[in-house]
Amino acid sequence: MRVDGTVASDDDGGRNGGSADYGSAWARVKRRLRAELGEDVFASWFARLELEAVAGGTARLTVPTRFLKSWIESHYLDRVLNTFKAEVEEIARIEVGVRGTGAPVRPVAAGVSKPGPASGPLARLHATSAPIPVAAVAPTPEARGAEAGGDLSGTPLDARLTFASFVIGRSNALAHAAAERVANHQGEGALYNPLYLHAGVGLGKTHLLHGIGHAAREAGRRVIYLTADRFMYGFVNALKTQSALAYKERLRGIDLLILDDVQFIQGKSIQAEFGHTINALIDAGRQVVVASDRPPTELEALDERVRSRLGGGLVVEITALDEALRVSILSARLAAVRAAHPGFDVSPQVAAYVARAITANGRDLEGAVNRLLAHATLTGTAVTMETAESAIRDLVKNREPKRIKIEDIQKLVASRYNVSRSDILSERRTAAVVKPRQIAMYLSKVLTLRSLPEIGRRFGGRDHTTVLHAVRKIEKQIGEDSVLGDEVELLKRMLQD
Repeated sequence: MRVDGTVASDDDGGRNGGSADYGSAWARVKRRLRAELGEDVFASWFARLELEAVAGGTARLTVPTRFLKSWIESHYLDRVLNTFKAEVEEIARIEVGVRGTGAPVRPVAAGVSKPGPASGPLARLHATSAPIPVAAVAPTPEARGAEAGGDLSGTPLDARLTFASFVIGRSNALAHAAAERVANHQGEGALYNPLYLHAGVGLGKTHLLHGIGHAAREAGRRVIYLTADRFMYGFVNALKTQSALAYKERLRGIDLLILDDVQFIQGKSIQAEFGHTINALIDAGRQVVVASDRPPTELEALDERVRSRLGGGLVVEITALDEALRVSILSARLAAVRAAHPGFDVSPQVAAYVARAITANGRDLEGAVNRLLAHATLTGTAVTMETAESAIRDLVKNREPKRIKIEDIQKLVASRYNVSRSDILSERRTAAVVKPRQIAMYLSKVLTLRSLPEIGRRFGGRDHTTVLHAVRKIEKQIGEDSVLGDEVELLKRMLQD
């Protein structure tokens, strides 16, 4: 793949002739999948699907886990192929691989026969609204141990991610303090149960989870750290091997359960088991720590009772890194690299520039250090301001647009038109309610990635055709009425600021 986002291809053909910009085409494919499948399904299963290369009419896609690979191959491979083919005609096959695996992955291409339908306990799972991946997946050593009735060891902890290596600042001080208190607690019962951490990508929540795991194990406590993928994988495999009861008993027989990326838990049966496990551990006085990219109230795919239980403990948000914290993180990373490469040096001015320029998250800061190190070691020259600007150019992003929720739109429009949010969600059809309702539906379509059916559900369970009618009507009125156009534009700005 080229640095500019296009992918090298053996074909000279393409929609417009010549070398196609497959990176842009893939971005359009993902936008279409998001619109067609809805935000929840897309975020759970397709957000981490990436285009690696296109050659000979075959698009090679990658995901971070075998679990995701198997599920996409079993349920959505043909859909991804058809969507990609609509954007780039020469795409004839899709292959899915796993990123970061030591051995090559033998991908399954669209159109190739897949495993037949499951029978027995698994067949019942397919009746749920969100199908569960059940295709054959090469088990990890941990999975083989669980299937054989051995200890449930979970996902390995990263030795680098400890409390000692965590850089504390204003945005994460409360989360760090709560994590340390939970990890070192020795008395009866549990603290802040569950402890729920939420933050955007690269802000340190996973680091804290690993730190909790390391500290608790050093204190002699039985700890299991699981990603949402690993939890689902283990449960499905337990059903396949008819050892679900033993799996649940092992999972509930520990002192501390740490679950990361809970927003990815899908399927009614797995959600129910997750809820039962959380309840059993908490009721038994065992500690539960959960992390997600959003607060419990926004986990719309989870059952309401599970959301309520997750929000019943201590919920802590890790907010965006301020400049002082970014400088501290960057300084710590530079010091660690300098210890391994004594000749590597970055001036305080360059370090300050990098900390000011990269505002998204800590992972981008680490990426910047790696690029500066590569420049220094490969060229044998000192890192200057000019070379730093060139090295981190693609990491310097404009501020990401604010994530707007439908509830925020409904509240603002209701306040603006002097009605209540419950009026907007109700069946009332008076002019005083219908107009703000239609404007709110229009703004939900324009400012969010929710599908029409999802918007309809969020407006009192209305049909998607009702939403489409409202959107078209407001679009027409905006074109005819400049006052309404200005009013809607003002609402947009208020929501986006």
